[in-house]
Amino acid sequence: MTHAHQVEDATPGIAPASGRQAEPFPGHRQTADWHLNPVIEGLRDARYQWRKKHGRELELGSRELPSHAAIHQTMDTLCGILFPMRLGPPELSKEGEDHYVGYMLNNVLNTFYTQVCLELGYKKQGKPEVDAHQAVRDFASRLPDIRKTLDLDVTAAYRGDPAATCVDEVLICYPGVYAIIYHRVAHEFYRLGLPLIARIISEKAHSATGIDIHPGATIGGEFFIDHGTGVVIGETAIIGNRVRLYQAVTLGAVRFAEDESGSLKKGEPRHPIVEDDVVIYAGATILGRITIGQNSVIGGNVWLTRSLPANSQISQASSRNSRDCVTEDCLELGSKAGK
Repeated sequence: MTHAHQVEDATPGIAPASGRQAEPFPGHRQTADWHLNPVIEGLRDARYQWRKKHGRELELGSRELPSHAAIHQTMDTLCGILFPMRLGPPELSKEGEDHYVGYMLNNVLNTFYTQVCLELGYKKQGKPEVDAHQAVRDFASRLPDIRKTLDLDVTAAYRGDPAATCVDEVLICYPGVYAIIYHRVAHEFYRLGLPLIARIISEKAHSATGIDIHPGATIGGEFFIDHGTGVVIGETAIIGNRVRLYQAVTLGAVRFAEDESGSLKKGEPRHPIVEDDVVIYAGATILGRITIGQNSVIGGNVWLTRSLPANSQISQASSRNSRDCVTEDCLELGSKAGK
């Protein structure tokens, strides 16, 4: 007798047994005939066409790109290594810190080595195993300095927010601190010529916090993003020391240069330079390769595409009617403030 919902086309690679459709994985049950063979074949053909077009016909079973899952899990562990008693396992004691750090760091670096080999192999440049070993050693050597810089960032967040009760609260709870931890790690991989791994790391923080910092951005110490949702910092942005941003601030590009073929040029400086001790309030949009002079204050919702001298103070009211994004009043205010 034939069951009403019997599956007619078997899933490739799954052999039926005892007259019944074999389960592809435990607990799986098909209850309708989806006619999957044409779909599976179509997806196979789409993959083949993509790989052929981009010259990526690999041997069956080989992996081409770094793993999101491996890198994400490794970053969670690395946060615990950087801050064992705050972001490490709950059962950890101070007596066991060094053992935990040493053991877990060895695992983290082994995982990163595998992922770096994949990225270098994908580029088909140099000697992946040799170059990956050197890159991971260089990364490991930077970890003490990363931790010291992050301590300054945490302190800046505590001092910059009157609602913060202690530095531990800032480290454990603040999305801006989470984002800058991930950025400082991602930036090291970017600096080592590993932009894919760097971007996977930065996008994990972006997904978790809504703060989008390109791993290429250069950010000085004592950096603080308050609230944070909607902040965007572009690849070639340069940010000085003791800079504070609020939610929905954009440090972006105003235009994109094209090459002879009409494709966008990569890597050209196109994002702002923000000097030391600048404060940029919520919703401000700062575009292009302009410079915001030190000690300046940019008010909420300001749209800015011109450089400002040091000690400028720009508000939305002073720039509201500008065709060039900064009115003569704004420029005059900036000039006077800079004297």
